[in-house]
Amino acid sequence: MHKAFRFRIYPDREQQTLINQTLGCSRFVYNRFLSLRTQVYQNERKTLTFTACSRKLTLLKCESRFEWLREVDATALQSALKSLEDAFKRFFTKQNDYPQFKRKYAFGQSYTTKNNNDAIRVEGDRIRLPKLGFVRFAKTREIEGRILSATVRRN
Repeated sequence: MHKAFRFRIYPDREQQTLINQTLGCSRFVYNRFLSLRTQVYQNERKTLTFTACSRKLTLLKCESRFEWLREVDATALQSALKSLEDAFKRFFTKQNDYPQFKRKYAFGQSYTTKNNNDAIRVEGDRIRLPKLGFVRFAKTREIEGRILSATVRRN
């Protein structure tokens, strides 16, 4: 059984900057690959899979003009590709409309990071998140079970 817990975090200035960068990079990756998938389909009548997009993302991060993509959490960028893949699956099963581009000033900006090698853990009143380090948070109750992922959302 999966269970979600919601806590408010209190990042310092450097962590706020890194959160903003991660939100921007996730939005950039989502929009770039949405555009790429649309172009490939219009030109070749083929669709790009998550695996192909993931390989292209790795090559994109190696380019010198996109080196800023290496400064943020890699699993957050992979999660953006996963959500794009999910959006296309929902479109093809006629559950949703065609995926839309993400806007910079939209409500509910977020990114999800996965717990690889105990990268996300709670110690007292602080939570460790990848690339951010320890962030203070309002621990209103105990966390039960193991942590699979964490979503950082801006309100």
